[in-house]
Order: sequence, then C-alpha cells, then structure tokens
Amino acid sequence: MTTDASFADLLRRIRAGDAAAAEELVQRYEPVLRRMVHVRLVGDRLRRLFDSEDICQSVLASFFVRAALGQYELSEPDDLLKLLAIMARNKVVNKARRMDLNGQGGERVSLAELSNSAVTAASAGPSRHAALKDLLHEVRRRLPREENRLLDLRQQGVAWADIALEIGDNPDALRKRLNRAVDLVAQELGLDD
Repeated sequence: MTTDASFADLLRRIRAGDAAAAEELVQRYEPVLRRMVHVRLVGDRLRRLFDSEDICQSVLASFFVRAALGQYELSEPDDLLKLLAIMARNKVVNKARRMDLNGQGGERVSLAELSNSAVTAASAGPSRHAALKDLLHEVRRRLPREENRLLDLRQQGVAWADIALEIGDNPDALRKRLNRAVDLVAQELGLDD
C-alpha cells in the first residue's frame, strides 16, 4: 500500500471512530506535535505556566473531534503536520491571550483551569476514546438536522461534489455551512480554547 493510500485509509478509519487508528496517529505524530508546541511556548513565562503535553493533548482532541465530523480535507501527511502546527499555534496564542486578559502572573495554571473543555480534561486519561465519543455525540446532538445529514454523508466517504448533486447546492457552500455549524458548536463546548 502506498504512503498516500495508507494515510487516506488512516483518516478514513479515524473518521469512522476507530480507536486503533487514533492510537496509530498519536504514536506517529504526537512527538512532532509536542516539539511544535514546545517551540511555540516562547519565553520562561509561558513555559512556566503551560505544559507542552497538555496543549498537545488539547490539539489532538480537537483534531479528532473535527476529523470525525468530516471537517478536514487532508491528502498527505504533510497536510496533517501543517494543520497540527496551526492548531498548536492557535492554542498557545489563545492561552497566552486569555492569561494576559485575566491578569494572571507567575503562578502555574493548569490547562484544565483555563479551559472548560471536556475534551482537554478527558484526553489525558485512559478513557480518552470514550470521552471523545461522548463529545462527538453531544456535537451531533447540537447540530441542526440538515448539517447532521451532511455529516452523515461525509462520514460515509461521499465527496462534496456528490453531496451537492444529491442535495442540489454548491459543494463549497455546503462545506462552509457544515464548517460554520461545527465551529459554533465547538465554541459552545469550549473545544477551541
């Protein structure tokens, strides 16, 4: 199996909720992601307040939820690395910004205290997979019926162009509609903290 085919298969399995695929992705990419996060924790102050492992787990949890919701179009491993780097940067920036807004000084603050995200707290323990499934269920519950239909089709592997033919709309418009709905629910649930 070629690298691109095995990567596509890995993503398909992750979208389907395969725990073994999630573990495989974590084993392959977590060390690189941890280095990316560590590099972004510039300065003693950020390194003193945040742990790269906590932020790494938060990034991975957000990735798994959004990947399962069909939000990412990744064709090769480099696309995933770029996405994880952007997510890591955004998590660090958001944490630092929140810390500055709250006037937090030099005391160590746990990531769980800074974020109400159930994913962050749940991703640290052995029940990570069950917690992610529960979170996905909650996201789906909060999505409107039409967006759940889009999500069902995406999880079946149907391309946006084919979904657009079936529903009678523009593929980009449908993709953006689902992304906006998922973004709103993710914000409600604190996934992007």
